[in-house]
Amino acid sequence: MSKIPQFEESETVEIKSSLIELKKILEALSAFSNSKGGKIFVGIDDSGQIKGVDIGKNTLENLANDIKRNTDPPLFPSIVVEVLEKKKIISIEVNESPIKPVFAFDRAFKRVGRTNQRLTSAELREMTRIGVGYSFTAQDARVAKLDDISDEIIKRFIEKAKERRGWVISYRSKSDFLGKMGLLNDVGITTAAVLLFGNNPQQYVIQSEAKCGRFKGNQPLEFEDFDVIGSDLFAQVDGLMNSIKRNLKLGVKIVGKPERIEQWEYPLEAIREGIVNAVCHRDYGETSNVQVRIFDERLEIWSPGKLPPGITVEKLKGEHESAPPNSLIAKPFFLVGLIENWGTGTNRILEECEKAGMPEPEFKETGTCFIIIFRKDIYTEKYLRDLGLNERQVKAVIYVKARGKITNKNYREINDISRQMATIDLSVLVDKGIFIRIGKAGKGIAYQLTKLTNKRPTDDQSR
Repeated sequence: MSKIPQFEESETVEIKSSLIELKKILEALSAFSNSKGGKIFVGIDDSGQIKGVDIGKNTLENLANDIKRNTDPPLFPSIVVEVLEKKKIISIEVNESPIKPVFAFDRAFKRVGRTNQRLTSAELREMTRIGVGYSFTAQDARVAKLDDISDEIIKRFIEKAKERRGWVISYRSKSDFLGKMGLLNDVGITTAAVLLFGNNPQQYVIQSEAKCGRFKGNQPLEFEDFDVIGSDLFAQVDGLMNSIKRNLKLGVKIVGKPERIEQWEYPLEAIREGIVNAVCHRDYGETSNVQVRIFDERLEIWSPGKLPPGITVEKLKGEHESAPPNSLIAKPFFLVGLIENWGTGTNRILEECEKAGMPEPEFKETGTCFIIIFRKDIYTEKYLRDLGLNERQVKAVIYVKARGKITNKNYREINDISRQMATIDLSVLVDKGIFIRIGKAGKGIAYQLTKLTNKRPTDDQSR
């Protein structure tokens, strides 16, 4: 008899010959729940051949009770009887658990290839740390009731999801909709449901409000403008963007004669992507808020929580996997087109800044927060002096920022120095990676700023 491909064990498939292997079945459920989810087929031997199982009146009920009783937090998998080759097998399917780690008989496992491996103490600590925070949105929202959920927000969401993704769902009732979206648990309404579709989410999750502040100067000391944005998470994104735009300048960029275009201080698409990521992926178990801090020279987006395991600041600047910590929020955000679920959000931020001719933003992780820092220009006078540039060189950089390039003659004229001194100063600026030479030898040589990034030029002392 040939082996049926779907019954070959894999990262998401386990086969067992009978229910006598209950302990191994529960270990596999723990592993799947702590990994990417999976399915167990009972009644298949190790070679993949169908043997079948005897199913009595209470077999499935007893199995469900055994699983619930011996897993922590309790699992409620889908248990289905299938008939293949006139034999009955049992299919047990479980999704990745939003609350981790999941234990079976007081031990926790993870899925590695076709094996179930017990979690190490270090893995348990890390999974617990993440689970306590990010599973917050999957927990019940305390005393929240269906009356706290907005029909209007749900209907707007359904229309938007149909428009952006072609997603069609019939709306019968709040409970029916929330159930289909996975936003109900065995206790009641999840925190994610309240955050997404609640009339007043901050009544139950006060830390879910967001803040936007415009500071005087470059230190977070004196406010010029301040907003606190409550509301559901969809409206919160728009509220933050409105507050940001109110505090940014809209200028004019000359791109030709007579053509010119309006341009914001920062690329709005990049800022919006950063805001969406912060609102969607933040740790709602933390008591701090999403914050936007606007200074004279930079704009910062602060998102409570750490990056998911396996994702580093360095990886964010290249191809990386999508690992949304709040899956119950990420799915609705995807359906209305706010995110793509491909791990490309930070790449789009980089691309938008590059298109706008802006410096590459800085991604930064502290102990409790992830921060994106947008800068108008890294070549501030303070930054240049910190690199050890003399006043003549600082003046030259300011000149190039205003005019696009500088020649040796220009340098001599603005600083009233000799050709030899100008040549030395300009060579230092090239060596430090601030200027690049363009043009042919002699009088045809000019100097431009290098492409702006957050990679700090060498800070060797000037000659």
